[in-house]
Amino acid sequence: MTDRTSPSPASPATSVGDEPHRETRVRTYTWEDPLVGAEAARHLSGLDYLRAMVRGDFPGPPIAASLDFSLAREEDIEDGRVTFRMVPQEFHYNPIGSVHGGVYATLLDSALGCAIHTRLPTGVGYTTLELKVNYIRPLLVGMGEVRAVGEVLSVSRQVATAQARLLDERDRLFAHATTTCLILRPQRSAP
Repeated sequence: MTDRTSPSPASPATSVGDEPHRETRVRTYTWEDPLVGAEAARHLSGLDYLRAMVRGDFPGPPIAASLDFSLAREEDIEDGRVTFRMVPQEFHYNPIGSVHGGVYATLLDSALGCAIHTRLPTGVGYTTLELKVNYIRPLLVGMGEVRAVGEVLSVSRQVATAQARLLDERDRLFAHATTTCLILRPQRSAP
């Protein structure tokens, strides 16, 4: 569970010389053991595993708690398509006052990889080989929920590709991305 960023009640606001008024912010969050879900993933198809994770059968990944994004609903997970959701927060900001590009990339990479995961059978995994992100507009605090929608383009024996779009509630495009993933199949035993 993630607590929203807020000024720290234990730390009074400070002013230094001619610097503008500053308030210290504090954010705390918790997560569960990620290896519980990783172990469960080996025994389920990708689609079944992601749906079970959303239902709460397995813990979500710690990165989702760190950046406060989620696969919030079972209907966000379809065969070949996954939607992650996030509300831009101040703790996502870069030094120039907008959401850091790494947050976009993490959100898009998650949607891309999980979309591919929905197409993989039990015991088959994947890893990202390439991620290409195009940034269109800034994400800002107060704009409401955004969603990263990942869709599979192709899955072969060894390689999968997918595309994703980062959209706001009015379907305006903020970024788009593509990925190439290596499919990790169990090693066959020699006779």
